[in-house]
Amino acid sequence: MKALVLSGGKGTRLRPLTFTCAKQLIPVANKPILGYVLDQVASTGIKKVGIITAHETGQFVEDYVRDGIVWGFNVNYIPQEPLGLAHAVKTAKNFLGQDSFVMCLGDNVTGQGLEAFVKKFKTENLDALIILKEVDNPSAFGIAQLDAKGNIVRLVEKPKTPMGNLAIIGTYLFSNKIHQAIERIKPSWRGELEITDAIQEMINMGFSVKAEILNSWWLDTGKKDDILSANAKILDEYIERDVKGTVTNSTVDGRVKVAADSQIVNSTIRGPCVIGKNVLVENSFIGPYTSIGDGSKICSSNLEYCVVQDNVTIKDVERLEDSLIGKNTKVTRNQRNRTLKLHVGDFSELEV
Repeated sequence: MKALVLSGGKGTRLRPLTFTCAKQLIPVANKPILGYVLDQVASTGIKKVGIITAHETGQFVEDYVRDGIVWGFNVNYIPQEPLGLAHAVKTAKNFLGQDSFVMCLGDNVTGQGLEAFVKKFKTENLDALIILKEVDNPSAFGIAQLDAKGNIVRLVEKPKTPMGNLAIIGTYLFSNKIHQAIERIKPSWRGELEITDAIQEMINMGFSVKAEILNSWWLDTGKKDDILSANAKILDEYIERDVKGTVTNSTVDGRVKVAADSQIVNSTIRGPCVIGKNVLVENSFIGPYTSIGDGSKICSSNLEYCVVQDNVTIKDVERLEDSLIGKNTKVTRNQRNRTLKLHVGDFSELEV
C-alpha cells in the first residue's frame, strides 16, 4: 500500500500568508500541519509516499519534507494544476500503479490515526473506505448516505436540502479500481474532477465502497480561525510541561514547553502553550493556547490564543488575541500618539 498526500492548492483563504508559503506548512503548536499528517501516515508502516504539490509553493513543501527520511519514507513529488482531488489521483497514476493507497489532505488534522482504517480496508477487501464525521452544517460539505451495513449508497456535494450530516473529511482509502471510475467522470461546473463523483461512479459500477465514522476531532485548517482552533486543540492534547529555557523573575504555570535556549524575563506564561528556540519573552504575559515560533521577541506585550510564527517581533502591544502572525513580522505600538500605522499585504483581515 502507498500513500498520496495532497499538499497543493492556492490557499486563497489564508492570504497573504500563502503568497510566500504553502498553506500546509503553517504551524500549529510550532509544527507544520503537514507534519502531523505525515506522522499519521508513518504510523501505518507505509513507506512509499507521493506528495501532490502546487507549482507556486511546491518548493516550500520539498524544503520541509526533503527525502522523507525523518518519517522513513521514499518520497515522490508530483506537481499538479489545482483541477480537483480526482484529478490529483489521475496525475499520480504512474506513481500509484496497481497498488491500493491512502489519500490524505495535507491541511486536515484529526485526533485519530490511520492504522484502524488501513486494517479495516485490508481485512474486508474493500475498493474504497471513506472517512466521515458528523457536522452541524452539512450544506458546507460533501455528504454521504449509508445503508444499514455501512455501505455508501449516495454522495451529494454541499446539499441545499440536508440529507444527513455525515461529511467527507478528506481521508480516503482506495484500491486501483478508483482509476477506472475517474476515467468515466467529467469535470464539474467548477471545471474540476471531483472525488465525490469518482466515488459515486465506483458505487454505480458495483465496487465495494464503505464508510467509517471518525470517533475523534477533525479540523480543516483552511482559514485563520481554523488554524487557531487546531493550535488550541493540539496544545490541549499533546503539550506536556517541559521548561528547559532560562526563567528569571517570572511565573510559568501549567503545561508549558520552552526550548532550552529561550529566555523568560519578568513575565508570566500560562499554559497550555509552546515557546520555540531562541525566543525572548520580556515584561510580558503569554496566555493559554499560544504558540511562539523560533527566533521571536515578545517585549512589554500581552498575548493570548495566538499563533506567532518564526522571527516575529511584538513590542509594546497592550493586548493581542485571536491572531495569526506571519513569520518575519514586526508588530509594535507607536508610543507618541494613538494613530495606527499599518503595512498590510493583499487579502488581509484586520480588527483594530
